[in-house]
Amino acid sequence: MNYSSLEQCLLDLEKNNHLIRVKEEVDPYLEMAAIYLRVYEAGGPAILFENVKGSKFRAASNIFGTVERSKFIFKKTFTQVQKLIELKGNPIEAIKHPIDNFTTGLAALKALPLKNPIRKPILYEEIKISDLPLIQHWQKDGGAFVTLPQVYTEDIDAPGIMKSNLGMYRIQLTGNDYELNKEIGLHYQLHRGIGVHQTKANKKGFPLKVSCFVGGPPSHSLSAVMPLPEGISEMTFAGVIGGRRFRYFYDDGFCISSDADFVITGEVYPNENKPEGPFGDHLGYYSLQHQFPVMKVHKVYAKKDAIWAFTVVGRPPQEDTSFGNLIHELTGDAIPQEIPGLKEVNAVDAAGVHPLLLAIGSERYTPYAQTKQPAEILTIANHILGTGQLSLAKFLFITADETNQLSTHNIQAYF
Repeated sequence: MNYSSLEQCLLDLEKNNHLIRVKEEVDPYLEMAAIYLRVYEAGGPAILFENVKGSKFRAASNIFGTVERSKFIFKKTFTQVQKLIELKGNPIEAIKHPIDNFTTGLAALKALPLKNPIRKPILYEEIKISDLPLIQHWQKDGGAFVTLPQVYTEDIDAPGIMKSNLGMYRIQLTGNDYELNKEIGLHYQLHRGIGVHQTKANKKGFPLKVSCFVGGPPSHSLSAVMPLPEGISEMTFAGVIGGRRFRYFYDDGFCISSDADFVITGEVYPNENKPEGPFGDHLGYYSLQHQFPVMKVHKVYAKKDAIWAFTVVGRPPQEDTSFGNLIHELTGDAIPQEIPGLKEVNAVDAAGVHPLLLAIGSERYTPYAQTKQPAEILTIANHILGTGQLSLAKFLFITADETNQLSTHNIQAYF
């Protein structure tokens, strides 16, 4: 089925033995994370915590804990999305085989977001940050964090959902110098769409309006981490991979996802930063406290019987490993198609994804030269290091392979 809510997805997982319920009271301070870590390490099911200490809301984790479970969630749309991505690289294929690609074209219609006439008073109740499951994962973390957020912003020069950005940037809810219920921390890095939006807002002296969605159909979480080209709205991808158009409305000038379980709205003002962190990070160490934008909380919304989605970040592999593997299966050769001469690239999960890239390129520029030396692969390497999230790499190893036998995913053989 195509899920319209997180709960609908969880019930389907439970029906197919992919979910376990924890009915006992569980402490969001370290205990919930410890349970998740043990279940994930054992290759266990998704977890629904029904009794979170200090909050009336339930919480779910390990939803995407294995590639098999992730593919089960998107079983109705996975192949169609792969075909759509292939057609982007080879659109002439659709012209040659219009009947074969008819269903793929119909699936693409789900990409158009749907403005929902139903308003907030029907969909949501207003709550406070302190009402949420305030989950602290590691002992030295600066406070409670949102670890599966969908952070939504719009371009101040071209407002509207089609030029918007949806990204998964961690949110600190409590601790440090944040005023509880009034301020939260917003952490993002270079080459993030939100950074482009904040830069434009800053130049005009306006605050950037931010909406943070939590929960909702699992397609929304996947869309927030999907490496889409700048200018393409993640909401269009959410509609295609979810088989259901992204539904939204506006309240007080903020975009609200009609399907999210929780929505936090607020504004980021120019040059207003506060210390964020520490945070137990993807490398199995703490990223230390640094200055990041502070978000002034406007309102916090929760649906009836809302479920708080979270994951635990730590030394790989973790749940984000499944995200990475799923994206690789979906996109296939999409990145090599964007960079001429690039055959394959792999962001190595065991190194924490961003620190290490392995790539295979072509060496075609100087076939007349008697002495072979790197030429084309140097231009390919620079192209890689200037492309989206690949630019976050600390180390890039690249080689040409005339035998076509190497793979960046067979790491030992590659080296």
